[in-house]
Amino acid sequence: MNQPPVANEAISIAIEKHADMVRRICFLYLKNKEDVEDVFQDVFLKLFLCMDSFANDEHQKAWLCRVTFNKCKDLCKSSWHKRVVPLEEMEIPFASPEEGELVQSILALPLKHRELIYLHYYEGKTIPEIAEITQQNINTVYSQLKRAKARLKQKVEELS
Repeated sequence: MNQPPVANEAISIAIEKHADMVRRICFLYLKNKEDVEDVFQDVFLKLFLCMDSFANDEHQKAWLCRVTFNKCKDLCKSSWHKRVVPLEEMEIPFASPEEGELVQSILALPLKHRELIYLHYYEGKTIPEIAEITQQNINTVYSQLKRAKARLKQKVEELS
């Protein structure tokens, strides 16, 4: 099946723009290089199949976040995934030991809090945007983000 060059170029641009974001979200859930790559491929395959349905780049980015979260959750819930022991943990290079400790503190948070911390601080999303992506009430996002920040602060203080 040959796709028109325009579609191939559009998917290449989307991968170039959003590959790091998708991989970071996957790592928040999966912490395994092979699973991250599998979900990464699934997400961009799904993007390829519905490439024409986005109003703008922000809409596409929000869609990619939501699809990535859902694909990761589906993989984590699968019976196969629950029985598999990872061969290796993904190695992440950090600019400094402090950055590594912060990331480890974030990864130690419950999944719903990791999601919010990532979207707010790493992707720069506002609370209403996060509410739309996570399909939650805005007030719920406010209170969960406040709890996530408090837990993260406590974990960082424990490391100090």
